[in-house]
Amino acid sequence: MKALVYQGPGKKAIEERPMPTVAAPTDAIVRITKTTICGTDLHILKGDVPTCAPGRILGHEGVGTVEKTGPGVTAFSPGDHVLISCISACGKCDYCRRAMYSHCTTGGWILGNTIDGTQAEYVRIPHADTSLYRIPAEADEDALTMLSDILPTAFECGVLNGKVQPGSTVAIVGAGPIGLAALLTAQFYSPAEIIAIDLDDNRLDVARRLGATGAVNATGGDAAGRVIKLTGGRGVDTAIEAVGTPATFVLCEDIIAPGGTIANVGVHGVKADLHLERLWSQNITITTRLVDTSTTPMLLKAVQSRKLDPKRLITHRFKLARILDAYDTFAQAASNQALKVIIEA
Repeated sequence: MKALVYQGPGKKAIEERPMPTVAAPTDAIVRITKTTICGTDLHILKGDVPTCAPGRILGHEGVGTVEKTGPGVTAFSPGDHVLISCISACGKCDYCRRAMYSHCTTGGWILGNTIDGTQAEYVRIPHADTSLYRIPAEADEDALTMLSDILPTAFECGVLNGKVQPGSTVAIVGAGPIGLAALLTAQFYSPAEIIAIDLDDNRLDVARRLGATGAVNATGGDAAGRVIKLTGGRGVDTAIEAVGTPATFVLCEDIIAPGGTIANVGVHGVKADLHLERLWSQNITITTRLVDTSTTPMLLKAVQSRKLDPKRLITHRFKLARILDAYDTFAQAASNQALKVIIEA
């Protein structure tokens, strides 16, 4: 089969790989129909994720059809149309019993990280019964591909951890796919203001169309001052960090109001400063999280009922044979006005 393989920092290639086989009774083999590229894949290519070794097939998102199941799989059969969760969960260990599936002792974020992932024609899914979701016959595959990762990540790590509430003021630092997914799902809770912050005017325009009440271009270094001015000198109740750089984390510290919450979503490859010399007395909360995908069933219903439309985040489509072009487009998002890309096998 064809697969996109990480070959070390800054290196990737399409390779011919053997088809995956059932390695454990609870495994399923899924034929990928659609997948996508995540910002985390770019972090891997930068060398920010040391757990991902050269030779790994990348990707942790997608939809497809079950081809084969191990004897321990009871919820799915060959031919079933399924959504692949970015998090594999056994459902039985101590972390899974606490709904912390991201820390499953035999799963977690392993696809495209410590085991081969979804940017291929086929993928092996461990713990299939608790790591796949059945897709209704009439469902839109493009929309549901967004439910593998970015929608639950933005919702759980950003909106829920950030304690977004009716009437509150929210700033989303980073208007890429994750930040925009946080923007869409924050509106479940009717905040009074949602301020998008980015360096790219095109993404800020998209944020406005998706429901942002304010937009701040951070070019020039006065983003914090402009946010403080927009909030009447108070700052924001929730600051969602959706980039993963030291500067964007510090920006969240600069704009958070007393009693507020900084919800980190971004993948950080280097240290970021925590300014306790001015925050120690401000009653703020800082949260971190790796998505657990515990909200995927709810988000699936929200998409099915048309209360949530993640297709609005899709800007480009490619065949798997052109996945290198897809990476180039996604990596140069500003010049290509790219958000999420769909890759069809």
